[in-house]
Amino acid sequence: MPAQPSNTTRVQSSAEPSDTTPVDIDMSRRNVEPRLLKTNERAALEEFLDMIHYSARYSDDEYEYRHVQLPKAMLKVIPKEYHDTTKGTLKLLWEDEWRSMGITQSLGWEHYETHEPEPHILLFKRPLNFQPPPS
Repeated sequence: MPAQPSNTTRVQSSAEPSDTTPVDIDMSRRNVEPRLLKTNERAALEEFLDMIHYSARYSDDEYEYRHVQLPKAMLKVIPKEYHDTTKGTLKLLWEDEWRSMGITQSLGWEHYETHEPEPHILLFKRPLNFQPPPS
């Protein structure tokens, strides 16, 4: 297994049980803590929610993946604190952040990358055969 960069931390989703493999996330590309949308910010995103596209799931030996395509115009109304100005993309979002934006997925997904040529595409992954914790 290749060595992880020093700014990569293995994080465990709050929805992820402790006995599963956590997802590698470059924490330097996230807000220090989740920054939830204010009511007026969330309202500005409402018109775009039906236009969010969710890919089919695909996998390798370790993870299940999917990408989420936001309408390009939606990026313009997402608060600047969600943007990584050095890359011209969104930061890697905490689960609370992407859910507050209106992205809906089952439990266990982590936003691990953005597609720089197309900053409106967010890449997600979770451990293969993820099982949510019992309620």
